[in-house]
Amino acid sequence: MSKSHEGRIERLVPQHISYPEQLPVVARKDEIMRAIAENQVVVIAGETGSGKTTQLPKMCLELGRGREKRIGHTQPRRIAARAVSSRIAEELNTTVGGLVGYQVRFNDDVTEQTAVKVMTDGILLTELSRDRQLQAYDTLIIDEAHERSLNIDFILGYLKRLLPKRPDLKVIITSATIDVERFSQHFNDAPVIEVSGRTYPVDVHYLDSVEDRDRGLQRQVSQLVDDIEAERYGPRGDVLVFCPGERQIRDLAKELRGRDRIQVLPLYARLSNAEQNRVFNRTGAGMRVVLATNVAETSLTVPGIRYVIDPGDARISRYSHRSGLQRLPIESISQASANQRKGRCGRVAEGVCFRLYSEQDFVSRPEFTDAEILRTNLASVILRMLELGLGDVRQFPFVDPPDPKMVRDGFRLLTELGAVDGNAKLTPLGRAMAKLPVDPKLSRILLDAASRDCLSEALVIISALSVQDPRERPQEKRAQSDQQHARFNNTQSDFIAWLNLWQYLEEQRQALSQNQFRKLCDREFLSYLRIREWREVHYQLVVSCRQMKFRVTELKSFEDKYEAIHRALLSGLLGNIAQQDEGRRFNAARNRKAQVFPASGQYKKPPKWLVAAELVETSQVFARQCAAIEPSWLLETNPALLKRHHYEPVWNARSSRVMAKERVSLFGLTISDGQRVHYAGIDPKTSRSIMIRDGLVSGNYRQPPDFLKHNLKLVNDVMELESRTRRRDLLVDEESMVRFYDERLPADCASGVALDKWLRRDEAAAQSLRMNREQVLTRDPGGEVEAQFPKTLTVGDISFQLSYQFEPGGNRDGVTVTIPRALMNRVPRYRFEWLVPGLLRDKLIAMIKGLPKQLRKQLVPAPDVADALLERLTAADEPLAHALTREIKALRSVSVSTSDWAQVDIESFYLMNIRVVDDRKKLLAEGRDLAALVSEFRSNSPVEVVTTRNNLERVNVTRWDFDDLPTEWRGKSAGAEVLAYPAVIKEGSGQLSVRLLDYPVEADRQHRLGVAGLLLQSDLKTAKYLKKQLFVDNMSKLALAGARLERESLVDAIIESGLWQLLDGVKLPRSQDEFASVQRAVTAQWVPHVLEMGNHLAQAIKVASDTWTVLSRYGANEYAEARADMEQQLQMLFSPKSLTETPSEWITYYPRYLKAIANRAERLPAQGGKDDKSMAMLLPQVQRLSDGKKRYPGLDVLCPEAVRFRWMLEEFRVSLFAQQLGTKLPVSAKRLDQQWQSVEAWMTNNPR
Repeated sequence: MSKSHEGRIERLVPQHISYPEQLPVVARKDEIMRAIAENQVVVIAGETGSGKTTQLPKMCLELGRGREKRIGHTQPRRIAARAVSSRIAEELNTTVGGLVGYQVRFNDDVTEQTAVKVMTDGILLTELSRDRQLQAYDTLIIDEAHERSLNIDFILGYLKRLLPKRPDLKVIITSATIDVERFSQHFNDAPVIEVSGRTYPVDVHYLDSVEDRDRGLQRQVSQLVDDIEAERYGPRGDVLVFCPGERQIRDLAKELRGRDRIQVLPLYARLSNAEQNRVFNRTGAGMRVVLATNVAETSLTVPGIRYVIDPGDARISRYSHRSGLQRLPIESISQASANQRKGRCGRVAEGVCFRLYSEQDFVSRPEFTDAEILRTNLASVILRMLELGLGDVRQFPFVDPPDPKMVRDGFRLLTELGAVDGNAKLTPLGRAMAKLPVDPKLSRILLDAASRDCLSEALVIISALSVQDPRERPQEKRAQSDQQHARFNNTQSDFIAWLNLWQYLEEQRQALSQNQFRKLCDREFLSYLRIREWREVHYQLVVSCRQMKFRVTELKSFEDKYEAIHRALLSGLLGNIAQQDEGRRFNAARNRKAQVFPASGQYKKPPKWLVAAELVETSQVFARQCAAIEPSWLLETNPALLKRHHYEPVWNARSSRVMAKERVSLFGLTISDGQRVHYAGIDPKTSRSIMIRDGLVSGNYRQPPDFLKHNLKLVNDVMELESRTRRRDLLVDEESMVRFYDERLPADCASGVALDKWLRRDEAAAQSLRMNREQVLTRDPGGEVEAQFPKTLTVGDISFQLSYQFEPGGNRDGVTVTIPRALMNRVPRYRFEWLVPGLLRDKLIAMIKGLPKQLRKQLVPAPDVADALLERLTAADEPLAHALTREIKALRSVSVSTSDWAQVDIESFYLMNIRVVDDRKKLLAEGRDLAALVSEFRSNSPVEVVTTRNNLERVNVTRWDFDDLPTEWRGKSAGAEVLAYPAVIKEGSGQLSVRLLDYPVEADRQHRLGVAGLLLQSDLKTAKYLKKQLFVDNMSKLALAGARLERESLVDAIIESGLWQLLDGVKLPRSQDEFASVQRAVTAQWVPHVLEMGNHLAQAIKVASDTWTVLSRYGANEYAEARADMEQQLQMLFSPKSLTETPSEWITYYPRYLKAIANRAERLPAQGGKDDKSMAMLLPQVQRLSDGKKRYPGLDVLCPEAVRFRWMLEEFRVSLFAQQLGTKLPVSAKRLDQQWQSVEAWMTNNPR
């Protein structure tokens, strides 16, 4: 009960408070109460079992404390707070929630009547944010201070500052007899009262430790329990066994269960109240074996314990500031902890403590356990201190000040999270983080999730990370449990698995009763207790978020929120990213190596990048709770943490600025590499230098300003001058031009944009950047350069563009002429050998020096000979070697043959480089062999047409319905004038077209054929009549068959040839009227002329038939060469293609030619070797014509001299094989040689 006085509440406390006389602390009650009354701070050092925890609050009540304000009593663990409050309430004859209450994380059993509030130290810390002066309390009992948890150390430091401001506040610090002087010194030598705790002696037995600290230790403990149960160490009694963790408790419990007279009871912090009560309230018969973590070391007094089994180790959390890892190694405990464990027995009778390690090992251990503040990350403490405005953490009065490295590491983590700025000041984000009752990393995630609309999902995940995993994996049923849990796994994220599990549990919880839900959890290997705690943490976080005005909804579909959820997770777990190295091995942040934890869903198929909930070092560093992430997400999470390295800065003409490759790393991991970034903002000085050298000086500028166009033209003119004169000393060096720009450009002008702004801002700027000719020239080359090295070469009516390049060994070194494809058949064949005047002298000297020694000796000194030759030579379309041979003979009487010049080897730049381009100046081919290029671009068609655009050409012509055809056509191709010759031609397919041809001779020939074709098309009726008149009788058909000829193709050739022959000497038509006139004249003579030619051929065919009969009589190997020659002659004479363009004069001689062949065939057996001798005279002449036709396609029809040579060969055959028939013109081998010289001259004068 309580009563109120003037608005104040005064709690009613029993008048008489009793104390258990058997407790040692009661014997010192008066001394303790006097010390409390006289001092603001008192340190009570009582061994385990002294009763200080339960009796001190009663003494404070008796002193009048707790009436208007409360007595605060802190415990390091929730389980202890609940047990202590129950015990005190019982001794005061009240219930929990009345005079005595307790508050832990998820339970608050405190009312207005509560005078003694038992709570965890974390609850007291939370109250500091609302009550800085702790005005709700007049007394604080800090129990179990020797544990030196992070919270305890922070509270002790805070109280040291607070006490001078609160002289009415009493502080009682209780501790085991462990380094109590340090507490006294911390509070200005506060008085220390030591209270004995043992009531019965305890025997200590040291046993040799086993090598197998797992199964071997279990067997050792099991044997000791059996020995105790068999009373080998005294009367049977309850046993307390310390284990490092819950897994060891479960394994040992499995080992011990099954014994009839033993109760096995687990004890650890996460147990429910009901299960904990089984330890504190004895039920049932039999010896109890309590398996506990170090929660039973100091915080709890387990009643009835006579035996303690101490393996000597515990799992102790340690943080490494170097690696950033929170390690949970199992370590050997300190002497102080070992003595605390020993003190758990000897309360009810004589006790026995079994230490499963040697006495020497005990003596060698450290005296005290390191305070938690020396072995944990301080981020949460620093954040709390900054929120409370407690100043610099380095100046805070901790009992044991933390290592400065640990402080720096805590600030580093808060900086990563964005909670503090560069000046170690709390940011608005950090202030919001401090309001959430979770670790700073987790609070950062929640805040980021709220901004990404995935707070509901994040709350489930964060609450899951705050409790122990509810998915159980019993050793004996690991496969079954993994199979059950696999339903919730996600192929990309273990965090999504939490959401899947949560949804499933919520559905089942709502559908089932509590008992059914418990059974479901047991059946599916899920811990009901941990699930309940998970929900409680989730509820608390939901409440906190709603207090911060965040909108929290029920968890629904989250399939489309993967990126948002994991980006939020990255905001708090940025230090836990890792990049795959090989297989399951990862390179983690800050040069750490890690491996995916085997229980993770990402273990079998690890992602390239992952984020882990934690990196923990046990046997090795494991990444637990992993998820796949994209490295690009890291670029936006906390840009201030990114390290950017820039390399390979280069000028980019497209953007007119310097671009560098950027390598972005985070905690030593490269997350982006090779991306181009603007470099001027990063290193303006270097960017300016690169822009000047690679942009302005080199001219690599997409849209150059006017001054740069002017300067580049000057430079290009000088460079061209250097190439033409083949020297490299006219243009100033690059450094001179760099200095020119460097002296004039502003210091902040480091990009094209900056340059444009400066030019617009300063009117005189552009003028100052314009160079003059003197600034780019080192010396004046003289005024004769243009004449010696012209830019064009004019041959006849065609001008060819010339360019120069001075690049020894390069493909274009020397002079280059550009020739449009359309002019390839009209280029001069030899003029390019003469190069240009400026290079001809050097070429002549090189050619003279390259002659064979016996000739070279007669032409010395070579420069003087070259000068003399230059005075006599005039560049023409004549082989240079021929001209030199002629002039050297006249000048020095030295005979130099063509073969001598062929041995001369001169450098490639003395040969004209030839570029062939199309109409759009696109390069088609390039080389120094003009003949090869001409051959390459000559059409395979018998007609050489001009390949350039025009409006004259027509295809599929059947009548003259097109415009007049000029004799010449002029156009442009690649900038050069093209001269072409229009003609109606017959294509290879037989159709007629109007085309532009390269040569007038070829144009005349093709136009004659084309006109003949048009005449034929215009009178098909007459052509049909003629077909019915030629070779229609049986004798003619038999003769054709015997001559191995086809009537149809032969008749078509004779009919068309008749038109072609009748056009001989006729001016070919160029207009429709002219064509009509020619048509009238020619068609009138067509029929009789064709019939006459047919008659001559009929006679010849009859003889040809007889000749084939004679030839067929000879065996395959008889007279093979002679027969092959005759067969080839017959085929050539009657080839439809040849007949079409055979003059009528020579057709009239066909019967005689055939008689000569027949005579030769019949006389072969009687000739002996005479035929072979005749063949030896004939074949070289035949081969000469064949070779000429290959070199000059169409030679036998285009060249009149070649036409005469061809029919002279037929007459020569008559003279050799049938002399009695006579010839129509004088013919001999010598005459043929003379005639061929005329053919050669014609080909030289009409090159193709």
